[in-house]
Amino acid sequence: VDLTESGGGLVQAGGSLRLSCVASGAFNSHAMGWFRQTPGKEREFVAAISWNRVNTYYDGAVKGRFTISKDSGENRVYLQMNNLKPQDTAVYYCASVQYGTRDLTTPVTYEYWGQGTQVTVSA
Repeated sequence: VDLTESGGGLVQAGGSLRLSCVASGAFNSHAMGWFRQTPGKEREFVAAISWNRVNTYYDGAVKGRFTISKDSGENRVYLQMNNLKPQDTAVYYCASVQYGTRDLTTPVTYEYWGQGTQVTVSA
C-alpha cells in the first residue's frame, strides 16, 4: 500500500486545514492513523480510525478540534483540523495497517507510511 498525503500549508492560528491521504492498493480492510513530528522529537499520535470506521481515537491535545474520516470509495482518509494552534506545527504523516487489531495510538502498530506533509501555524 502506497500512501500520499496532501493539504498541508501555512495558516494563521485559529484557522483550518484539511489533510488528505490517498492509498493505492487494499484500503477497505485497513485501519488508518495520523501522526505528527517536529524536529528532535519522536513521532506522536494525532488520530486514528478503525478499518470499518466504527471507532475513532484522538490525542487529548486535538480532541474536539480535529476530525478523522475515511472514504472507502475514494481510498482516502482525511484529517479536518480546526482552530489550529502554533503548537500544531509539525510534519503530519498518514499510516495504515491491515485490520489494526492492536493499539492504533502507537506508531509501531502501522505497516505503511506516507512521506509527510508540512503544517505550519503562525501566531
